[in-house]
Amino acid sequence: MVTPAEKQRAVVHLCDQHGVSHAAARQAHAKHAAERGRACNVLEVDRSSVRYRSIRPDDAGLRKAMKEVASERRRFGYRRIHIMLERQGIHMNLKKLRRLYREEGLQVRKRGGRKRALGTRRPMVVPEAINERWSLDFVSDGFTDGRRFRVLAIVDDFSPECLALIPDTSLSGKRLTRELDAIIQMRGMPKMIVSDNGTEMTSSAVLKWCQKTKVDWHYIAPGKPQQNAFVESFNGSFRDECLNETLFSSLNEARSEISK
Repeated sequence: MVTPAEKQRAVVHLCDQHGVSHAAARQAHAKHAAERGRACNVLEVDRSSVRYRSIRPDDAGLRKAMKEVASERRRFGYRRIHIMLERQGIHMNLKKLRRLYREEGLQVRKRGGRKRALGTRRPMVVPEAINERWSLDFVSDGFTDGRRFRVLAIVDDFSPECLALIPDTSLSGKRLTRELDAIIQMRGMPKMIVSDNGTEMTSSAVLKWCQKTKVDWHYIAPGKPQQNAFVESFNGSFRDECLNETLFSSLNEARSEISK
């Protein structure tokens, strides 16, 4: 017995075993109190903690909002859920959110086995003008010495125009937001950005950037690359026409060739 709740239940159990009813008449009240006192002494539990009744609210609204975010963003931990709730105007102490998060059993579990598409996501609106929706995705390739690098492709779904091809050996969430800011300075702000659920796309840096810029970031369903068809189509042509036709010995060479 560690928690006060466990100790309280143990005291009640001892009292019940001695035949003391919680609904006993007035003349049994003194006996009940004595039995409870002896039970507390045996278990070394303070009587005030046994008599205490919690006045903490159930936080039903907060729990519901947290579970709705967690059901849509299944791989988000409590810190990123905290950011998403703040975007909805729900402000909560991070420690309290963590407690509710654990009580609801929302901890992100380690992936195992074959990836499967679970659930659905909200449908996307078909773009009708430039800058209504951008798509992001990574393409992987290797140097001649076996090292790997990736290329971040950003496409306007309406044009469809490739806005940027950014090759590097490491592309973090912060780097991603910096590249987006550079494109926005030249082209303007998009209304929506579409991507998969990669770690860079779902990082805290990206969530804070969305909160700051008010850009709606749409995540496709796991295992459904066809929901990001515009950039997937571009990546297929890019790999066929450039990556598969060229050998890269260094990152500078890759940047020079891809920029053409």
